[in-house]
Amino acid sequence: MRIRGILDSKAVVITGAGRGLGAAYAVHAAGAGASVVVNDINGDHAEAIAARIIEQGGRAVVSVASVADPDQAGGIVQQCLTEFGRVDGLVNNAAIQYLALPWEEDPGAAGELIAVNVLGVLYCGTAAARVMCEQRTGSIVNISSGSSFGQHALGTYAASKGAVASLTYSWALDLAELGVRVNAVCPLAWTHMVERHPAAHARVTRQRTPDQVAPLITYLLSDRAGGVTGQLIRFTGDQLHIVRQPAIKEPVLNRAQWTTDDIAAAFDDVLGHHLERFGLDKRPPPRLSQAESPYPTM
Repeated sequence: MRIRGILDSKAVVITGAGRGLGAAYAVHAAGAGASVVVNDINGDHAEAIAARIIEQGGRAVVSVASVADPDQAGGIVQQCLTEFGRVDGLVNNAAIQYLALPWEEDPGAAGELIAVNVLGVLYCGTAAARVMCEQRTGSIVNISSGSSFGQHALGTYAASKGAVASLTYSWALDLAELGVRVNAVCPLAWTHMVERHPAAHARVTRQRTPDQVAPLITYLLSDRAGGVTGQLIRFTGDQLHIVRQPAIKEPVLNRAQWTTDDIAAAFDDVLGHHLERFGLDKRPPPRLSQAESPYPTM
């Protein structure tokens, strides 16, 4: 399929686009015909990516606004509207990360991370939704992470990306009848975040580059993805799959009234055999041995 032209006449905002995955998204979207607002708080990085897009014949403007400030976040979307006359797409990519075990958490660092990774998505997303609802068309792509499944020393970051997934499901419900699609992507590529997280090096090699992930973002921004909304999509550059959403798991046990002893018996006799493996590496629950099946026939 010919990619160039798939975003012709569209205007998109990409946050955190100064380097890494965000830069790859911006360059690829521009190569597919989009006019791009390249947002990054590092102005030099943003200017370099915008210049690269323009040199390749595309259209781009720079924003150095912070997504963590609601007024500035709204200004990023307004800049797209002012410069290009439309807001057809938003990629909520801006994020920060740090490593900390639960007993090492610093409230200040945690608050800053939530402000960027969760509130930044909220502020930019709601500003874009207002414009897109008026247009009766648009696509929001939120960047979540496989870390949201649970990952060592990344509790706050993982929680922020889980929040992004939850926002995606709800926004998709709210905006579907207004012609606006909302999806989330869990990308896997070698970035500065991965470089600073030694435990991730076993899963991510330098050969997994951000530009390998970018085609999925371009697709989700395009009209070719018109029937795709409310999805969490994991993409590693070579593996592409949908992530199952949380749901009630059978069996469901019923009693008119439960005592603590009843609940303990329920776990001992039934639910204990259905505990979920947890974390990104799907660690088995501690009460089950590797030899036991977590799904015995009841």
